[in-house]
Amino acid sequence: MIAFKEWKCVCDALVDGTQTVILRKGGIHEGREGFSFAHQAFHLFPTRFHATPEQLKPGIVSAPQPEWNYGDLITITHWCEAEWARTLIDWQEVMAYHADHIYSESTVRDRFNWEGKGMSRGSIHIAKVRVHAHPQPLIFPYAPRHAGCRSWVEVETI
Repeated sequence: MIAFKEWKCVCDALVDGTQTVILRKGGIHEGREGFSFAHQAFHLFPTRFHATPEQLKPGIVSAPQPEWNYGDLITITHWCEAEWARTLIDWQEVMAYHADHIYSESTVRDRFNWEGKGMSRGSIHIAKVRVHAHPQPLIFPYAPRHAGCRSWVEVETI
């Protein structure tokens, strides 16, 4: 089962409809080709690192949480369907989606301007997603294969 790692506050915003798109540049462990929305359907894996209140729009609060420890039980309650995905290379087009996510403009601009791991400066990936609840939550222990700055991970429930 493929899961997409994203800040918990973003997962929550996707679930409650505050956010309807995912913006991603890629993590340092994405591989030589860099990030892509390689899966049309995927589970939402809430992460506890990186997000700080200043990386979000004013009024969106992200309470700091401790990092996962190996063996901690992770619960996944939702999955996404990508309606479409593409790479944006025009900043004005990126800003046209400003109301569809909770990231601050500076966070999106930093990602847009970042260069590396197969991604050129002046680009960002975007996917319009539809979120669905699992009838039963997926529960699994956090393991080394889930760690690191990578977007896609395989999960196995217990």
